Amino acid sequence: MKYIVIILFMALFLISGIEHDAQAQQNKVQIVNLSNGEAEENFYSIRRVFKEQNPGYDMTYLSGVQQVEAQDYTQVVFVQEIEGITNQDVEAQATVIGNSDSQEESEAIVGDIFILNGGEMMQSDVEMGLLVFKVPEEPGSDLPSFIRPDWDPNITDVPGGCATDIDAYRRILLTWQKDVGEYIYHALNAHRVRIYDSFSHYHPKEGGFDEFYLVQMVKPGAKIITSERVEKITRPGEVKKSEVDKLVREYELEVGDLVYLPRGVMHRGLDGVLAQVITVPGFIPGSEIGVDHHLRAINERLNLEGEEALPYNEEHSDEAVIR
Repeated sequence: MKYIVIILFMALFLISGIEHDAQAQQNKVQIVNLSNGEAEENFYSIRRVFKEQNPGYDMTYLSGVQQVEAQDYTQVVFVQEIEGITNQDVEAQATVIGNSDSQEESEAIVGDIFILNGGEMMQSDVEMGLLVFKVPEEPGSDLPSFIRPDWDPNITDVPGGCATDIDAYRRILLTWQKDVGEYIYHALNAHRVRIYDSFSHYHPKEGGFDEFYLVQMVKPGAKIITSERVEKITRPGEVKKSEVDKLVREYELEVGDLVYLPRGVMHRGLDGVLAQVITVPGFIPGSEIGVDHHLRAINERLNLEGEEALPYNEEHSDEAVIR
């Protein structure tokens, strides 16, 4: 009996530890490089948390394939590599085949999206690397099979969000509302954007969304700044100097990185990263909450300067920014 009690206690302790680890991962930034064949375990960790937080959704990465099999649900497919490289000069010829053997063909390059309705498959003349999302909501009939940010005349630059400069490269592929883009899809949004200095913000856990950066080009030193301690940052009057160095983290980015930013995590892109910014569900208006004014307030209250100071976007630090 004694040994049975010990075994049961150990089992309960193990289960409790697993649940604690899973809960911690739900609030944590995760990064995996899709070009690294040894990164399968890290991708599985992202996928597991993503599925838990977004019932009905799933995701996978298909490397070196010429076909996406038909499923009984909608698939949104992001082209990340062609013939093993992330290079927009390399082109593929892709074909979407429907239930009635109807076919639609298009050239395809890195940065393009395929939308496969239930029963549709995709074939390519060369091998591709594809990030594929299972989406529980069917798209409207007006959405095309191929969405091409650099080739579709319906898609033009719309400065804002992570790229506010007047000459910003920001192409909205799938959007929440008609006034910013042509193709409406509330279940998943995506915009392809070059980020030099975005404002620091998070998406609330209630009424917000998960976000991915699918990195397709970088300049040397390009990075993302994040924080999993938003509750602390948004109470700047309570932050102690001894806590400052634990408030934010910096990650240098590489081509092929998939950055997972769960709801509630602060983030800010810097120094030249071209990425597909993917949100699940869509980019809900009013769910982009800026914190640069809080970061600035912490610096000023604690007299932090130089390397001690918390990084923030000065342009957005005078007052609260909500978009």
